[in-house]
Amino acid sequence: MSQTPRINRIVPLRADEAKWTELNKIEWTDQTGKDRIWEAAARKTRSKGGVDAVAIAPIIRHPSKPPSTLIILQYRPPVEGTCVEFPAGLIDEGESPEQAAIRELKEETGYEGKVSHVSPSVCNQPGMTNATHQVIDCSPTVVSDPGLTTANMQMVTMEVNLKEGDEEPEQHLDEGEFIERRIVPLTELYGTLQALSQEKGKIVDARPPYNVVFADSEQDSITGHSACTGAVASSRGNDVLTIDLI
Repeated sequence: MSQTPRINRIVPLRADEAKWTELNKIEWTDQTGKDRIWEAAARKTRSKGGVDAVAIAPIIRHPSKPPSTLIILQYRPPVEGTCVEFPAGLIDEGESPEQAAIRELKEETGYEGKVSHVSPSVCNQPGMTNATHQVIDCSPTVVSDPGLTTANMQMVTMEVNLKEGDEEPEQHLDEGEFIERRIVPLTELYGTLQALSQEKGKIVDARPPYNVVFADSEQDSITGHSACTGAVASSRGNDVLTIDLI
């Protein structure tokens, strides 16, 4: 029976009990030559490629519907709420970001697509963990918690081409994953994120929605707000549709 997730208790975690993360002491020298100490969390799962994870910015194309994207909602215990985000996941050892993106998109949403662009590595939490992400065109780097983590990721833009009559595909979730999918027209993304952020218990992820760049060859011009703090989405002919912070 489905029930509302809840936090039962929060207790300190010993280093030898941690499976996914570790806490490091960074000894460094500042601009004046003074030695300093910094505490930072890091992932234990980083692959040899140096990138922790991918976030996927899907472009959904349909013969009779406007260009759309796909967001997911899932409960995140650290923030005690349901997070609104793009599909994402860790890169397995031996995987490229593109391969991880294709796998994660199918697992979390059921949709299959082709990679249209991979951005350079982007630090999303450079003060806490050492995690990585990639984009068609990079918006200004968004740092969510520079005093805590060194996490990085790459954002991968993917195209999903649908046909008339296509039904919503089956998800292939791992045990313990509970993910809700929502397809949102690009020009309605800003309003959708704003509305969701006002709902009790929901929190919008600060990173992917602000770093999105969508390719759009279907329309001469599309303009609309596309991120919580006032981003603008625009497209011209066969150029890319870019979401930039303003």
